[in-house]
Amino acid sequence: MRLYRIGDKVVSEDKLRDAIASILEDREAGATQDDVAKSHGVQRSFVSFLETLGEVRKGNRVAMVGFPIANAAEVKALAENHALDFVLVLSQEERENIESGEVTAVFNTLLETIATLRDYDTLVLLASDWRIKTMERILGTEVVGVPLGSSPLREAVTVDVEELDAILTGVMSARPAHGSTSRGSAALKDASGLPGRWQPSRKS
Repeated sequence: MRLYRIGDKVVSEDKLRDAIASILEDREAGATQDDVAKSHGVQRSFVSFLETLGEVRKGNRVAMVGFPIANAAEVKALAENHALDFVLVLSQEERENIESGEVTAVFNTLLETIATLRDYDTLVLLASDWRIKTMERILGTEVVGVPLGSSPLREAVTVDVEELDAILTGVMSARPAHGSTSRGSAALKDASGLPGRWQPSRKS
């Protein structure tokens, strides 16, 4: 536990972290700033200050799903840099582990994932061409497809992180959807249309 001696006070860093985390969790759950301030015994302006201090970005809720990815760690790090709301990036080994599970469990996981993705305004999908077209039909959200190859795709693909960075930059700079579910805004179309240099990777 890290303690700070400030004049005649001793301040706990852990206590501060826990309090801030609790405030932000309540706000994320939908509580108003006034409600959170009252429940935590602070001023509303303090809650607002915390949100401003920690703000990373504004705009649409963006998810990214990709598989099978050879350089999954790089892709995940890039997604974190762009502060995406939801990231599911699988290597070929991780994908096979999921697919080798009990059929009912695999099916339930698939349904839960699709249900989760419907909560986002935009989905960046790195997958085979068939899977991208299928997800576009299923989801009521805007899908930015980044084809990794033709179905069936059974080898991991190395993603060009520079080009993916450009795509994510275009997606994140697009105007908020304001409740619209229509696909194909100009910014997202431009992003997904960038020339790809995805390279198949030897299966380990």
